Amino acid sequence: MQHLAAMSCSAAIHGPSIGLQADKTLCATSTSHCGKLQHSKDRRAFRGSNTQCTAEPQDRFNRRQLLSQSTALLSASILLRELPAHAVDAGAMTTTNKLLCDEECIANLESLQTEETKTGLKFKDIVVGKGPSPPTGYQVTAHYVAMTPNGRVFDSSLDRGFPYDIRIGSGQIVAGLDEGIASMKVGGLRRLYIPGNLSFPKGLPSGPGRPRVPPASPVVFDVQLLYIPGIEADDE
Repeated sequence: MQHLAAMSCSAAIHGPSIGLQADKTLCATSTSHCGKLQHSKDRRAFRGSNTQCTAEPQDRFNRRQLLSQSTALLSASILLRELPAHAVDAGAMTTTNKLLCDEECIANLESLQTEETKTGLKFKDIVVGKGPSPPTGYQVTAHYVAMTPNGRVFDSSLDRGFPYDIRIGSGQIVAGLDEGIASMKVGGLRRLYIPGNLSFPKGLPSGPGRPRVPPASPVVFDVQLLYIPGIEADDE
């Protein structure tokens, strides 16, 4: 259990950052406390200390732990409007990428109704959620797969292993993704067709196994809205 806590603190404090600092509340300890956990040669001294960097029991690995882990990795996300992050190029849907919409799902997309907003954002609801929608300013937890129009994956929370926390209406993510999530309901799965004017203004450079995204070019996001902290599904 102490080992699990060490990994959690390491992600929170030493994890990659490309523009946003991790939420200061994601771990209940200071850097020095986590240092005790990772480097102390006297484990008995650690167990007797007041360090709060502890892993929760397995049966409590739920929303609280989900939120802390996703927040710890938020700053590495390519969802930021300008800065890139490491990602894997799926090419023609190789086995290296996990997908929110698999081959069967893709085959059924044509039968789904396409909605279009006033801004030009288009989307298809693959699964309509039954929970609440996120109010502006609220933080949501979501999985996403980001692709070029021809289906080449340039980032995915599934490949990273954790969902992400996104604050609706804060401007921290591309406008089309922000707008697309805002009208979803918890439990929903949606494909967003984001036009160039709502996409990455400066584009994203190519990288090892990652396609280039030209400035203000269309992109596609599959998004699964998992949870809204502070709002329970039965509140509505």
